[in-house]
Amino acid sequence: MALYYNLSKVYAISDNDVEFAKQIVTLFLEEVPVEVVNVREGLEEKDYDKVYHAAHKIKPTLDLLGMDLAYEDVLVIESWSRSRGKRKEIKDTVKSLKDYISKTVKELKKDYAIY
Repeated sequence: MALYYNLSKVYAISDNDVEFAKQIVTLFLEEVPVEVVNVREGLEEKDYDKVYHAAHKIKPTLDLLGMDLAYEDVLVIESWSRSRGKRKEIKDTVKSLKDYISKTVKELKKDYAIY
């Protein structure tokens, strides 16, 4: 049983299409880690727009994969970037998101034998 993701929404919208689920997993693996790097870079560069756009881009994928904790982190990051908060206010949330995504990537690669 998956610990960091839940594909029930993916299967629900695809009539249990396993190939579609694999495509969503592949999309996640290709795009989400890159956008998390963009969030971190934007944070370091104090580029609030970069942070917002990267976080916003991954939000639907996190929702689709049932990654509720990561989704909540993204909502907090979006809100922070819109209010142009201080970096120290969001660093722990960004670290939490990064850690959660890293664990999910590892789990998905193992579960789907992607190396």
